[in-house]
Amino acid sequence: MDADEFAASQREREWFHALTVPPGAWAVIRADGRGFSQLTQARFAKPYDERVREYMTAAATCLMTEFGAVYGCTHSDEISVALPPDCQIFGRGLEKLVSVSAGICSAAFTAAAGLPGHFDSRVWIGTSAADVADYFSWRQADAARSALSTWCYWTLRQAGDSAQQATAALAGASTARQNELLHQHGINFNDVPCWQRRGIGLRWQSHRKPGNDPRTDTETTAVRRRLHVDNELPVKDDYRAMVMAAVTTGWRSRTGAAMPMAPAG
Repeated sequence: MDADEFAASQREREWFHALTVPPGAWAVIRADGRGFSQLTQARFAKPYDERVREYMTAAATCLMTEFGAVYGCTHSDEISVALPPDCQIFGRGLEKLVSVSAGICSAAFTAAAGLPGHFDSRVWIGTSAADVADYFSWRQADAARSALSTWCYWTLRQAGDSAQQATAALAGASTARQNELLHQHGINFNDVPCWQRRGIGLRWQSHRKPGNDPRTDTETTAVRRRLHVDNELPVKDDYRAMVMAAVTTGWRSRTGAAMPMAPAG
């Protein structure tokens, strides 16, 4: 067997290399921190630390920018970014989208934190902007659920319970029961910072930048895009509407063309 035939036979064993995001589909890449409980437990304040928020936002910003995503959010140790149907990065190849996104988040978090943070990634696929809004609504609901249980767990730990005792006390506890537990310790969950309960959103905004045209020596105004980080997200229907606006506006700004709006319901 000559060298070319041998190389071709080896490439044939890369079984998943040809998998791509279907044409015309929206994709959301979700990156999750690996082993972050152990990474953060001895180094950062619990239940939440603003430094970790900054590091996760830095990683999300990097992923948004590198992939040209139209909307993103982060909560706890996860990051999600939405890619519109016309996105052709890496030829829409799943292997590349997953591996490179995990690498970007790992590198950006590590650079920001000065600690080795590792991420894995997966790809979610939808058929419309409305699907994407549903996805982010789901992740925000998960952020609220996770924040409530995290606050309960660390409240018990700081009150003297062991890890086993705190876990056992919260096993099967309803949302009402968890809120009552916090109330007994003088904590109103509604007063917890918004970014902990709802996550952090990232979306592109246009802004005008004054300048000067050297050819005519006249003042000019250029329209530029910059990434806006939102630590005070709305909830439920208002959040879903915000995501719809962000992804549709973001897509139009990429293509420069009008786009039909998907139904909100």
